[in-house]
Amino acid sequence: MADDITVQVNGSLADDFGDILDVNTIARAKGILVQEVDEGQPCLACTDRCPGFNLHVWRNTCQNCKCPRELHDVYNENFVNVRDRLGWKRQDDPSLQVSKEKTLREGYTWVPPGLSSQKIEEYMDQLPNHKVPRIGTPGEKYRDMQLIRQLPKQDLSIDYNKNMFEEVEKREFQIFRDLRDQVAMDIGVVKDSPVAISCYYCKGEIDVDDLVVYASKAGNEVCWHPACFACEACEELLVDLTYCYHAKHIYCERHYAETIRPRCPACDELIFSGEYTKAMDQNYHTDHLACWNCDKQLVACRYILKEEHPYCIPCYQQLFAHNCVECSKPIGPDYKGETHDLSYKDYHWHEECFKCVSCQKSLVDQPFAPKNNAIYCADCHDENFAARCDGCQQPFKGGMKKFEYKGQQWHDNCFTCSECKQPIGNMSFIPRDELVICVPCYEANYAQRCTKCAGVINKGGIAYKGTPWHKECFTCTNCDKMLSGEKFTSRDEKPFCGDCYGQLFAKKCCRCTQPITGIGGTKFISFEERHWHSDCFVCYKCNASMVGRGFLMNGDDIVCPECGR
Repeated sequence: MADDITVQVNGSLADDFGDILDVNTIARAKGILVQEVDEGQPCLACTDRCPGFNLHVWRNTCQNCKCPRELHDVYNENFVNVRDRLGWKRQDDPSLQVSKEKTLREGYTWVPPGLSSQKIEEYMDQLPNHKVPRIGTPGEKYRDMQLIRQLPKQDLSIDYNKNMFEEVEKREFQIFRDLRDQVAMDIGVVKDSPVAISCYYCKGEIDVDDLVVYASKAGNEVCWHPACFACEACEELLVDLTYCYHAKHIYCERHYAETIRPRCPACDELIFSGEYTKAMDQNYHTDHLACWNCDKQLVACRYILKEEHPYCIPCYQQLFAHNCVECSKPIGPDYKGETHDLSYKDYHWHEECFKCVSCQKSLVDQPFAPKNNAIYCADCHDENFAARCDGCQQPFKGGMKKFEYKGQQWHDNCFTCSECKQPIGNMSFIPRDELVICVPCYEANYAQRCTKCAGVINKGGIAYKGTPWHKECFTCTNCDKMLSGEKFTSRDEKPFCGDCYGQLFAKKCCRCTQPITGIGGTKFISFEERHWHSDCFVCYKCNASMVGRGFLMNGDDIVCPECGR
């Protein structure tokens, strides 16, 4: 297993690895290694707003839309063999190489070398469907983009570095490239696993004869599932199995290089200069820390970050500064480069201009309220615009309780009983004319009282002959039976139930001897101080009704004329 490489950012690799560089194990191809088409390609983010990619003079961005190069529809021209892209002409086992003709015949833009058609399909079935490099599918475009992303041309050959001018930088680049290719970089091999083993990445089980990926730089005792052979940093599948092994992890070339050398985020090239600038937690070529708009160098200058890009002060003011609502002047940065733009909706203020329009009190970190395109402190807003209490005529301030009744509103302490003047709060109250009276005062001064017990009648009362009674108090004068819902009558202004009235005061029927109460409209007949129910006034012999007929007296009995004869 190869030793790990640890490099100081500003140091030289040659001193520690001179012996390795003398080993000429890789012969490099001459001429152009990479043929990528980017000029004029549409932006995938801006769509129709970008007329086509036009590379910035030194940034890795489009001059038209300022989007990064990789967001455009960049593609590799013609068929790409990864060894040709790397510039390798190393003699390997022929069984581990695959021709362009065989690759295209299988229906892919790349296949693992040394596998039969059946094994190729078995390998591809283990990859995510959208990452399978099948011709005419999204997987073809995915591989194309990963070749460009994971194997950046500026990392592969000095010919593609536009910002390398010093001989010492070029020498350091050559040392980095040779050490990478000899010590860290290689191409994985797909084979049947000879033994049951676990995946180096996911620790999942691998059975005998399962397809696995071996990385010679990591040693023959470890292997990966095809879908697990991915970069430790970006977690993308390693394109065409090209990897770099470092510190017991596998990386794509891009992220391996960034563990060895800093990468300038502006030009996307590795930094081999002894001097560079660190800003915004990233490392820049000294002259690449520049304004995103005008390219003015910002080293030792004030700048402002906007959407993660630095801008010089004039450009920031021109592009982004707002005019203050109060003084109408632009809101720029202070002497520390900090902008104090206080905003509300679409309005902006200087910090010193953000004050109450009425009392001029500063509203920074204070509650405020907008009204008619102006801002007020809480007190002035309440004084000028808040609703007022119908009791004390003072405004309702924020957070105050408000009681509303019949279109009027009161403070908590102003909504009081008209009798005792105590706040009603959440208690029940009773309206009387235009007054509000609490329940105790209403009961004490206005409520009806029961004729019998003199208690307040809250509900369920009964009125009889103009006098109020509790339901339970309206009872028979004689037996105390509740008369609510019952038939009753009265004597001497006192109520009696039907039974008691009949027993105490009613006339008795001469025939049935039962009281004649008259309750419910009962008819009766009287003759010489004698009385009968209408139904009982019948012939004592034949029981024929004598009502409306002549009759004869036979002692105390009455008989019809027929029976009397």
